[in-house]
Amino acid sequence: MTQSPVARRYALALFEQAEATGVTEHVDADMDLLRQLLADSREFVLLLESPIVARERKLAATSGLLAQRVQKVTLQLIHLMVEKRREALLAQVVDGYRTLRDNRLGILEAQVRTARTLSADDQRAVVDRLSVLTGKKVRLDVVIEPTLMGGMIVRVGDTVYDGSVSNRLANLRERLMYGQSVN
Repeated sequence: MTQSPVARRYALALFEQAEATGVTEHVDADMDLLRQLLADSREFVLLLESPIVARERKLAATSGLLAQRVQKVTLQLIHLMVEKRREALLAQVVDGYRTLRDNRLGILEAQVRTARTLSADDQRAVVDRLSVLTGKKVRLDVVIEPTLMGGMIVRVGDTVYDGSVSNRLANLRERLMYGQSVN
């Protein structure tokens, strides 16, 4: 997701406030909750993004839904965003916060696309290999993509490691067409 400069500023403000008040781990959990809520609740997203829902109603709804579940600093940020008519940027702020937190902890997120579910051992092996390659801690985001014939495609930042069967077959076909030896 492309992140606007405004969303980055809100994420940075939340991150700095969480660190200053010593509730970083709690706000991390808040961000996970908000990410899940934004992914699972179309009604919540529509409430935030609707230009016809009054700000007072949005403030009341977010308070009712989140006041007992998130840190005060997190709820204050959401309310500030509603008051400034920036609530549609909440998903970007959540992603921006997570990026800031990961950078502070030296964590890289790697997306793994695979045709089947990876076992815990397979996931550990991928994390270990990527940690060696990058020199950082790695968190996996595994996406099941049934259209892959097999293998996996791993994206770490702008780098893509394509170990899919279709890519290997394409490389083999190309080598055969140009008369290169096939090992």
